[in-house]
Amino acid sequence: MNILLTIFTFTAFSVLILFSFLIFKIYSGKSIKDPSYPPVSGTVFHMLFYFDKLYDYQTESAKTQQTFRLLSLENSQIYTTDIRNIEHVLKLNFGNYSKGEYNQEIMTDLFGDGIFNVDGEKWRQQRKLASFEFSTRVLRDFSCDVFRKNTAKLVKAVSEFAITGRIFNMQDVLLKCALDSIFKVGFGVDLNCLDGSSKEGTEFMKAFDEANALVCWRYVDPFWKLKRFLNIGSEASLKNNLKVIDEFVNKLIITKRNILTLQQDSIPKEDILSRFLAASQEDPETMNDKYLRDIILSFMIAGKDTSANTLSWFIYMLCKNPVIQEKVVQEVKDVSGNNELEETTNIDDFVSNITEETLEKMQYLHAALTETLRLYPVVPVDGRCAEMDDVLPDGFRLKKGDGVYYMAYAMGRMPYIWGEDAEEFRPERWLETGVFQPESPFKFISFHAGPRICLGKDFAYRQMKIAAIALLRFFRFKLADDTKIVTYKTMFTLHIDGGLDICAISRNS
Repeated sequence: MNILLTIFTFTAFSVLILFSFLIFKIYSGKSIKDPSYPPVSGTVFHMLFYFDKLYDYQTESAKTQQTFRLLSLENSQIYTTDIRNIEHVLKLNFGNYSKGEYNQEIMTDLFGDGIFNVDGEKWRQQRKLASFEFSTRVLRDFSCDVFRKNTAKLVKAVSEFAITGRIFNMQDVLLKCALDSIFKVGFGVDLNCLDGSSKEGTEFMKAFDEANALVCWRYVDPFWKLKRFLNIGSEASLKNNLKVIDEFVNKLIITKRNILTLQQDSIPKEDILSRFLAASQEDPETMNDKYLRDIILSFMIAGKDTSANTLSWFIYMLCKNPVIQEKVVQEVKDVSGNNELEETTNIDDFVSNITEETLEKMQYLHAALTETLRLYPVVPVDGRCAEMDDVLPDGFRLKKGDGVYYMAYAMGRMPYIWGEDAEEFRPERWLETGVFQPESPFKFISFHAGPRICLGKDFAYRQMKIAAIALLRFFRFKLADDTKIVTYKTMFTLHIDGGLDICAISRNS
């Protein structure tokens, strides 16, 4: 009994010492009482406590203070919704801000040296090559053809649910469709996740999404490095998921390289991976298989999550706002010249006739998708790290090593940015005499801004609009349960927690 009491006392004392040390590290050297630094709203432990509702916690904080900070062990984490600060960090003083060792250390196991996790020459090299590829007409035409073909498959899959009256998880269906599209456009591979024939592809998608969430958890887990060393808990799960991801991607690279060797120059290199593999021949030491793996995962998350997550939230908002759903449907009818939705309309024929001109005319749909991104941005929080001491435009100072994070999710809900109806889903805010009017990218930050603005923005809109036009042409959507609270899962990208259970009703019936 005395031995147990001694062990308990020693353990409690050790925990107390460790906790005291952490508190000391968090509060020391942070200029807490200096009003020239952003006001302190809490510590990283607040992020841990509110993790499941993290973006709503940040939203409430931002309503009272546009710029605030949370204290961490080494530095401060500054959070802001001030548009001037965001432009300063992402553009005007771009050279003073990087991803930072803190962010890179957390994200490297998953994203490695991919474009989202690097600075300097590696970023410039990937950006230059990707920028060139995204500007080519060959890639645009190829991607649109892929989007149309996979959208036709998507409509047919949803049609089976509609015919049988079954409730289905719309987010899961959209994620599989988007994964098929990005693998074809990005890597020239027919994954066939949507039709269920690729068990390996489905396992890869599950592993990647779980790894996404587990890496995000590191931001609030002070013991993640110890857990990684001991290979226990969340870090053990992450390691298992990374093994699935790496095996799948490495197999893809080897297969693709063998195909290109056999084809040589006989077939145009339409997909992005083929072009990166061609570039790797000029610099094989730098652009090795590990580097290509990191590039692939960066393109994968950009291509899959941007479109699938946004379309999921879009369908959800249309279910909550049936009048807006019908406004989009009316535009589809008007633009497609198909006011009478005849039962004989063929899915493949309809989708194949969605041209670039059709997409350009869909102004209300474009506004509705953009309004969805305003309220449900794909990346709810993003940021940079100060390389040198700086002063933000709002007058607050920050120290070298401090993180500066802009809160896209919170920004979409700020009355001082979007007006008193900021939390209302209102596509009309983007229209002037029926024509879409863009906002400053530092105000509407869903596609980042400045030199690192998203290269695939136009591709994402094309993919989403093609899918939305076809889905709404053939189906009316309703939530399976109107009383269920639909919310997000806290990860780098804004997934709907638990999926989106939907009923699809055929518009031909």
